Amino acid sequence: MQLKTLNGDVAKVVARGETHAPTLADVLARDTPVAYAFIGPAFFLLLFLVAYPFVLSVWFSLSDARVGETGAFVGLDNFRRLLTSAIFLQTLQNSVVFTTLALGFKTVFGMTLALLLFRIGRFKRLIRGAVLLPFIVPTALSTLVWWWMFEPLYSVVNWTLKSLHIVNHDIPWLPDPYLAMFTVILVNTWRGLPFFAITLLAGLVSIPRELYEAAESDGAGPVGRFWHVTVPLLKPVLAVVILFSTIFTLADFNIVYVLTKGGPMNMTHLFATYSFALGLQGGQIGQGAAVSLFLFPILLLVVFVQLRMVRRATTYE
Repeated sequence: MQLKTLNGDVAKVVARGETHAPTLADVLARDTPVAYAFIGPAFFLLLFLVAYPFVLSVWFSLSDARVGETGAFVGLDNFRRLLTSAIFLQTLQNSVVFTTLALGFKTVFGMTLALLLFRIGRFKRLIRGAVLLPFIVPTALSTLVWWWMFEPLYSVVNWTLKSLHIVNHDIPWLPDPYLAMFTVILVNTWRGLPFFAITLLAGLVSIPRELYEAAESDGAGPVGRFWHVTVPLLKPVLAVVILFSTIFTLADFNIVYVLTKGGPMNMTHLFATYSFALGLQGGQIGQGAAVSLFLFPILLLVVFVQLRMVRRATTYE
């Protein structure tokens, strides 16, 4: 349809019902379809790689499934048997001790390392990059090196201690139950330390310098500035770091399996290693799934408590 304007030009008017084909810009301008398009791949990945295995493990934990057999529904019998198993109760105790001590060491040494990195002026980028190496190197590869260092026959640690005349005999780092637990805690602390240090360092950098100057003008010393300025402002960051580290530490598998495989005498078994031993090595899929799912409510409780701590830490009066 055409209309003539006052100066005689012809203007074209689109008739009703005539629409132009949508372009890419029009599609991207609509928020909802674009949002679904971007969320779709992640949703299907979570559905097939997280949700489906989780539902399958729930079914296995409620059945007497074995390798090559689907099994029948047995309800909560697998969980009842676990609660009466001495090995499982030892595994539960090991997991609590392992996680508590490893988190404590990583928190203390991670804060110390972050403060030292914050003070470094020269070559700070190179040093900060080097600190991340234990966290970047594949866990199984780095743990093999630690196993070689503590292995009874060719232990570099024992050779060094004897050369310095600190001890006069070989220390059974891995065969001894308590020393084996100490060893796996040490290696886990070494691997998780960079995560704590770099994250806390980022929190330290974001603290305004004026707050330290004001505290110093009020007569606060280094210790006072640390406890009354640094720690309160780092609480939100520290709470989040502890939350993630608790999940990673409680579900650790590689370090314990490479170093001790849960031994000696089941004194270093964690939930992941004991589940692997029962389900895959022992063929009791139902029992192994029950062990792994026993970790789920514990993690939920830990996450709930940690999130409440984060909320309180981020609320300033």
